[in-house]
Amino acid sequence: MGAILKRELGSFFNSAIAYVVMAVFFFFSGFFFYAICLANDSASLTYVYSNMFFIILFIVPIITMKSFSEEKRQKTDQALLTSPASLFQIVMGKFLGAFLLYTICCVIFIVFAIVIAFFTAPDWSVILCTTIGILLLGGALIAIDIFVSSLTESQVISAVAGFAIGIVIYLMNSLISAIPFDWLSSLLQAVSFENYYTNFTYGVLRLSDVVFFLSIIGLFLFFTVRVFEKKRWS
Repeated sequence: MGAILKRELGSFFNSAIAYVVMAVFFFFSGFFFYAICLANDSASLTYVYSNMFFIILFIVPIITMKSFSEEKRQKTDQALLTSPASLFQIVMGKFLGAFLLYTICCVIFIVFAIVIAFFTAPDWSVILCTTIGILLLGGALIAIDIFVSSLTESQVISAVAGFAIGIVIYLMNSLISAIPFDWLSSLLQAVSFENYYTNFTYGVLRLSDVVFFLSIIGLFLFFTVRVFEKKRWS
């Protein structure tokens, strides 16, 4: 798994993906930090984190679009499937490589907190909770989009499908209010990423929120393993 993780992370930095992702992430987070905190003399990063929800939905598909689709296109997935590593180790190596790149992007929020600390005492409890939340959110989206990548040979299709899923996740609360059926509204409410993520941005650390994102991660990594189990035995 370590070799796959190292290979995956290296592929990001040997191409433009890592630099494009970090540039977009740092640009928008920096813009929100300036507009919300610096321009208004505010020490709260809550709305910076909230606004980044939309940006993250569209950054993660760029990170994951080549995870397995590129392997399938180049036919190198056969080498992976016949390697000594188990399917779980292969999938986890890919997941952790993408998650590590995402984590590097999120370090910018610690920099923002340090900047605020020069002027006033930041609310470290909110910053800690939201850091956990933003990492869990990213992990869940990465797991979903890696699964999408395992279904196609095209990076473009993988990215577009990831963007479409991001739009659905972003609009889910709006859809809830427009649906006349209570049972369906309740179901969508229960799987709304934004509802769970928002709790973190206000410094509320609830076990149910953590379990939700960890469950999404585990479920879609399991689905990805199953895709390759079926391919290995077909």
